[in-house]
Amino acid sequence: MTNKVLVVDDDKTLLRFISEYLEKEGFQVAIADRGQKALRQFYKQRPEIVLLDVMMPGMDGWEVCARLKELADVPVILLTAKTAEADKLRGFRLGVDDYITKPFSMAELVARIQAVLARTQSDSDDDVLFAGVIAVDMLKREARIEDRVLDLTPTEFRLLAALARRSGEAVSQDDLIADVWGEMRVKSGSALRRYIWLLRRKIEPDPENPTRLVTVRGYGYRLET
Repeated sequence: MTNKVLVVDDDKTLLRFISEYLEKEGFQVAIADRGQKALRQFYKQRPEIVLLDVMMPGMDGWEVCARLKELADVPVILLTAKTAEADKLRGFRLGVDDYITKPFSMAELVARIQAVLARTQSDSDDDVLFAGVIAVDMLKREARIEDRVLDLTPTEFRLLAALARRSGEAVSQDDLIADVWGEMRVKSGSALRRYIWLLRRKIEPDPENPTRLVTVRGYGYRLET
């Protein structure tokens, strides 16, 4: 199957260059040079992955990313000239899958697209994952506790799925960061702790005294069976 990519950047020269290169690499490509156009293209084209510039006039990349993540669990790679850690952490919180700093080579861009697609599309290898009373349906992108559907963000879902694949086992912080955020992993321990805290509020009877998602001190976390 040919993967469809939505490329969003207000630099029309770069937009054309990326589009032509990706098409030569076998991707279907849709483009947009503004945030609102990006949302319309997403509705129309339903791409498997989005390449998104951060600094755009009007609706910037942060807002576009937040809206996309509300609509679907679509992988997003940010294209940006910013290198500050605060910006990367902001991306983590929005559920961004990777982060590439301008200028970049087209070969690196393609490699990152392929890595993100391989990671996110492999999530459906096991249809349903179980951990005690928790069931994670990878095809429906839905998690339940008994008959109650959990209201999870895309990042929370990926984190829960990563833990459920190894339920009953201690999973290191580094492994969880790699599973959830892939290459975009610079000093992201604080982002992981934040999402563990958020996830506990949705799956624990008493989030302050967790019994389902427990901390393995000095190592990582374990989802109990």
